[in-house]
Amino acid sequence: MKDERTALRELLARDPADIADTLESLSEKQATELLHRLYLAGAAADALAEMDPEESAGLVRKLDRHVASAILARMDPDDAVDLLEELPGDVRQELLSRLNSREAQLLTELLAYPPDTAGGLMTPDVVAVSLSMTAQEAIDVLRDRQETAGTVYYAYAVDDANHLQGVLSLRDIALARPERSLGDLVIRDAVSVRVDQDAEDVARLFDKYGFFALPVLDSDGRLLGVITVDDVIDVIRDEATEDMYYLASVPNAEGVDTSWWDSLRLRLPWLYLRLLAGVLAATVVGLFERSIVKAAALAVAMGVVAGQGGASGMQTATIVTRGMALGEIDRTRGGRLLVKEILLGIANGILLGGTVAILLYVWKRQALLGVAVGVAMLLNVLLAGIIGVLIPLALRALGRDPAASSGLLLTAVGDAVGFALVFLVAGLLVPGLR
Repeated sequence: MKDERTALRELLARDPADIADTLESLSEKQATELLHRLYLAGAAADALAEMDPEESAGLVRKLDRHVASAILARMDPDDAVDLLEELPGDVRQELLSRLNSREAQLLTELLAYPPDTAGGLMTPDVVAVSLSMTAQEAIDVLRDRQETAGTVYYAYAVDDANHLQGVLSLRDIALARPERSLGDLVIRDAVSVRVDQDAEDVARLFDKYGFFALPVLDSDGRLLGVITVDDVIDVIRDEATEDMYYLASVPNAEGVDTSWWDSLRLRLPWLYLRLLAGVLAATVVGLFERSIVKAAALAVAMGVVAGQGGASGMQTATIVTRGMALGEIDRTRGGRLLVKEILLGIANGILLGGTVAILLYVWKRQALLGVAVGVAMLLNVLLAGIIGVLIPLALRALGRDPAASSGLLLTAVGDAVGFALVFLVAGLLVPGLR
C-alpha cells in the first residue's frame, strides 16, 4: 500500500481540477486534513479555486484561521471573493483582518460588487501598458507581471488617468519588431463591459465575440479589471441549472448532497403551489359533474386534452425562456414569435384534434362527441401556445425571472382551461349534454 507521502506526491502531480475532485470525494474530516497538507505543499489555493465556492468555504471554515487566511492570500482575487461570499460574516471579517492592508482592501472592494454583475466576476489583476511603449517594453512588463496577473490573454492600453485606450493582442506584441510602437498595434474599438453590467449580458458578449477576456470599466471609462472566459463558463452553467430547476419547480438551492430535511423545506412550498393548481383544475371538473355522468368518455378525454395542451405550452415556454436567456427576443421579435405560435397551434391542433376525434368515434361510435373533443383539443393547443409566449414575456416585463414561474402558471392555467373547453364544447355540440 502506498504511504501518505507517495500518495501526496502523486496527487500534487495532477491538475488542480483533479485535486479538487479528490477533495470533494472525501469526508469532511479527511478533506480538511488533506487540504492542510496541500497548504504546506503550496497547492491548496489552486485546488480550492476549482471547487464549488460553497464546498470550498465549508472546508476553509474547518481550518485554523492563520492557515485559512494564508491560503486566501494566495488565491486569485476573483476566486477568493467567491469563497468569502459563502462564509459567515464574522468568519469573513476575521480572515480579512489577518491579511495585509492592501490585500484586505482589494478583496473588500470586490465584495462590494453584487455577485451577478461584471464587478462581481472580474479580477483586478490586469496588465496595463502605455501606447508610448515599444513592443519590447511591453514584453518586459508582461514578464514582470507574470506571477501576479494570473492568466493573461491581452494587454490593455491606458492613459495617465487609467482610461482604456484599446486592447493589444499578445500575439501581435510577440511577433512585432522590438522597436515598434504599441500605437501601431492597438485595437482601439475594443469591446468592454461596465462594472455594473448583468453577468448574463457579459456571458452573451463572450458567446457572441468568442473572446477569452473582456475589460471592465467604470462609468468614466477607467479600467478596473478583467473578466476571463473561465468565470463566464461558471455563469452559463449556473444560469442553465437555475432555469432547468425552475422549469421543473425544483429550488435551485438544492443539490444531490442536500439533507432530506432541507430538501423537504425547499420543495414543499413548490408542491403546495402545484397542489393549488390541481385544486383549481378539480374545481373546474366539479362544475361539470353532470356532463361526466351523462358521457363517461369525457372523463378520459379531458385528461388527454389538458395533457396535450400542457405539453404544447411547455414546449413554447421553454423556447421563449431560452431565447430570453440568450438575448434573442426583443419586443418586435416577441410579436413575430406570437404569430408563429398561433399558426403552429392551429396546425398542431387540427392534426392532434382530428386524430382524437377519429379515435373517439372508433371507440364510442359517437361522431358529435368525437368532433367536440377534437375542437376542444384544437382550441387548447392553440391557447397553450399563446399562453406559452405571453407568460414569460409578462414575467420579464414585471422584472421576474421567466423561468421561475412559467411552468407552474402553465400547469394551473392549462389544466383548468383544458378541462373547461372539453365540457363547454361538448355541451354545445352534443345534444344530450346541454
